[in-house]
Amino acid sequence: MSDLLDPWYGDRSLADVLPAVAAALGLEPDVLGEPPTGFDLPEAASYVVLLVDGLGAELLERHAHLAPYLSSLPDATGAGAGARAGVPSTTATSLTSFGTALPPGTHGVVGFSSRIPHTRRLLEALRWDDSVDPLTWQPHPTAFERLGEAGVVATIVNQRAFRRSGLTIAGQRGAQWAGADKTGERIAAVAAAARRTPSVTYCYDGDLDWVGHRHGVDSDAWRHQLAAIDAETDRLRRALPRSSRLVVVADHGMVDCPADARIDVAQVPALREGLELLGGEARLRHLYCRPGAVGDVVDTWREQLGEQALVLTRADAVDRGWFGELTDAVAPRVGDVLVACRGDFGVFDTDRFPYETRLVGLHGSLTAAEMLIPVRVD
Repeated sequence: MSDLLDPWYGDRSLADVLPAVAAALGLEPDVLGEPPTGFDLPEAASYVVLLVDGLGAELLERHAHLAPYLSSLPDATGAGAGARAGVPSTTATSLTSFGTALPPGTHGVVGFSSRIPHTRRLLEALRWDDSVDPLTWQPHPTAFERLGEAGVVATIVNQRAFRRSGLTIAGQRGAQWAGADKTGERIAAVAAAARRTPSVTYCYDGDLDWVGHRHGVDSDAWRHQLAAIDAETDRLRRALPRSSRLVVVADHGMVDCPADARIDVAQVPALREGLELLGGEARLRHLYCRPGAVGDVVDTWREQLGEQALVLTRADAVDRGWFGELTDAVAPRVGDVLVACRGDFGVFDTDRFPYETRLVGLHGSLTAAEMLIPVRVD
């Protein structure tokens, strides 16, 4: 399965961005750990990190003519290899890896949806669940908390609605919050925060991902959105102090999943056998099995899906390093069996996740289109 990529935890992953920024600010390694050797960020007293949801490295390269500013920025890895998302390559997992500087197997947000241990319920991380305490689900200090303790002014600029979400509390607590719902106020808020030194300002833009899910990455709507984000990012850079540095990253890429490349678990009874829960998302499924059923579930899913997906046990996925170090607390949240889709294939369940069938662009698996992410610096 050479078309599926392993993550690069500890070197050039999304979890390594803030440690690299901390080193560029001149902080001691004990703040966020030893800085990764894979990033080359210039020294500065102020850093802004803009995360563009859904802007995979392959998509940016393919549409460089629509994003002249972003495409002109040098690769912060120095070697042109870019960086990689974690597993799964999905927003909830990636944002938590970024905010905690930890791999998924440690921070515990292991997918869009994952099992709440000792229950038959799923936690959908973007929506959260009032019965789940985010401080218990993700108890480790965030990178923002550690930066603050080191005397760095950490600010998050994001939509007001996200401020008290479970996902924000789990992975990004500890920073000052600047609510900004529109482009103009977002740029103004970032520029104001960047004037403080030493500082790290994080800004999130989810519009490209939204358009990609609904219209696909091979759509006029997506291409226009990319051009708009490029122009907005150029404006943002011009508004920043000259002494500040801007880093542009993404949380994952995206692929379009056509109707003829989909299977519906609700329509294939054999795929239900031996399962207690089906979680994850269409491109990477967590299968939670009944006691003693793991072997049969693996065999059945491999037979039904063939070369369209890689079907592994949890132990095999851990051996491949998909989640980094998997702690005892997090292990029960990971499926007994993992299903990673190849190409443009997707595994749907119209009974459990009917809204996914309305999406065109998807992500979550380990293909280059989903895993490779840009890290550009200005």
